[in-house]
Amino acid sequence: MIRMVPGTTIKFTEQAREAAFDIISPVLEATGGLTLSQLSKVTGLEGSTIQNWIKRGWVSSTGGKKYSEKQVIRILLINMLRGAMRLENIAKLMTYINGDVEDTSDDIIADIVLYNILCRIIFTAEDRGAFETDSIKRLIDDEICECAEEIRDEVKLRKAMYAMVMAYRSACLKNETETAMNVILAEMTN
Repeated sequence: MIRMVPGTTIKFTEQAREAAFDIISPVLEATGGLTLSQLSKVTGLEGSTIQNWIKRGWVSSTGGKKYSEKQVIRILLINMLRGAMRLENIAKLMTYINGDVEDTSDDIIADIVLYNILCRIIFTAEDRGAFETDSIKRLIDDEICECAEEIRDEVKLRKAMYAMVMAYRSACLKNETETAMNVILAEMTN
């Protein structure tokens, strides 16, 4: 199975291990943001889906035709969780972490830091084959300790990150199950 950067269609590289968003940020900086078609290509999402998330208030609105770093990160976070969680619950979870999408003053952690931490935890857990509760909680604790100065409420963040990592893993398992079933169904029709 090809390993991808969570929430994207981008193949994993070692560069993504420490700061996954660094793979996308040079394009954002060079172009002043991503167009809807570029964002669709990066995420694998339909443009109408992205626009719907903005209309619902799950992603901050665009100031023009390009999507900013803040918007792209929020879309990646939602996208990485939607395979296992209802969109309304993802929105509630993001509100639990960072309050109003338009107001960063109530954030307990910047979305970019959250995304990079989640990716590091996921990559490490995948490398170790360790997705049991205690292993994930230790990885979360280690990452929170590393970034403690950037976090306003560690207790809330631990709870939310655990839910996010497990949702991502659940989505991966669901995809593996569907692939296995497709093989079985193909054999049954032959």
